[in-house]
Amino acid sequence: MKKVVKFGGSSLADPDHFRKAAEIICADPDRRYVVPSAPGRRFPGDEKVTDMLYQAYEKLEAGEDPGPELEKIKKRYEDIASGLGLDLGLDDEFVLIRRKMEQGAGRDYTASRGEYLNGKVLAAFLGFEFVDAAEVIRFDDDGSFNQEKTNTILSARVEGLDHVVIPGFYGLRDDGMVQTFTRGGSDITGSVVAAAVHADLYENWTDVSGFLVADPGVIDGPEVIDTITYKELRELSYMGASVLHEDAIFPVRREGIPINIRNTNKPEDRGTYIVETTSRRPKYVITGIAGKKGFVSITIEKDMMNSEIGFCRKVLQVFEDNGLSIEHMPSGIDTMTIFVHQTEFVEREQQVISGIHRAVQPDILEIESGLALIAVVGRGMRDTRGIAGSVFSALASRNINIKMIDQGSSELNIIIGVKEKYFEDAITVLYDTFIPDESDGE
Repeated sequence: MKKVVKFGGSSLADPDHFRKAAEIICADPDRRYVVPSAPGRRFPGDEKVTDMLYQAYEKLEAGEDPGPELEKIKKRYEDIASGLGLDLGLDDEFVLIRRKMEQGAGRDYTASRGEYLNGKVLAAFLGFEFVDAAEVIRFDDDGSFNQEKTNTILSARVEGLDHVVIPGFYGLRDDGMVQTFTRGGSDITGSVVAAAVHADLYENWTDVSGFLVADPGVIDGPEVIDTITYKELRELSYMGASVLHEDAIFPVRREGIPINIRNTNKPEDRGTYIVETTSRRPKYVITGIAGKKGFVSITIEKDMMNSEIGFCRKVLQVFEDNGLSIEHMPSGIDTMTIFVHQTEFVEREQQVISGIHRAVQPDILEIESGLALIAVVGRGMRDTRGIAGSVFSALASRNINIKMIDQGSSELNIIIGVKEKYFEDAITVLYDTFIPDESDGE
């Protein structure tokens, strides 16, 4: 087998975590391709190296000396290297980093040095070959990732190499400038590498033992999801569940490569498998619950709306003209409601209101703010009757009024809208409804 393993910043924050990662890698000879993030926080209140690099760049842009920030970063790497018994001599690296920053290498170049240097340290510690991501990860000049060119270059570069470290998060544009993925983009690099080398498995090592059924900040000790499909993950990630960068799905999905979310601090845990499809029956009817606050609804009422050709298009055009993306749009015969992010809407609300009046002359137009959306997701819902009824009953038992309910045609998810003040209670009662406490039967 061929495995690509990616380690997040929390898994490579200090020498002890480096050793844990090395033990995991060396415990399985199939773990041949390693993708590291930049060092994360070592303790509460600590700084991530990527944040420190951004601060250094901002100092330079403001005409100030970035030297003190770069020295702090160099000290961080020197502490890691010396703690691992390595003598890397990073002075020349930081002289080059500063010179290239001053020559206009850019913000992305500066931020990418966290992964670059961590890759150098990890490769030296493991005795693996280091391959700079700028050699093998390609972006077009407009900043879009070029999968086809990357696959060709990367697969040729690592051919014949048994063990390789490729830093995450960045690559190179055709014009020679370093380009980064969005924040958390090392997950994407791991996925890209897995696709290019035709890996059998992409292991993503982090600080949790897999994808959780619900937010542990709301539910105490939620269950770990054993297996989840790409579609289910996309639904949950869209609603705020965050363990893996959502764009990391696409490269491996095209190749049918599963992702395994694992815990660096508990390598014995199986974690969560993310797959294209599966014959495995889910443990529960639902796979997960996730939600986000900060929505506003715009409800438009007009008699005989359903017979007015182009009505919806005209309304949606108003939102497009104001640069607003729409989250959900439940409708009735004479009503339609549009949900958007409140922070984006609030500065344009009067333009939207006047635009809707001009476009469709509504009888009534109402706005309600302070709303939250919650997604109940699961492939098991397709074969189970009465899911929507169970949702209504559960929320009614806590006197939670439903502002919206919307079920996708795939029957994979149900979206519920509630007032923000009921957000935590709603997730809790839904979790208790669909994830029975097994200790109750003891």
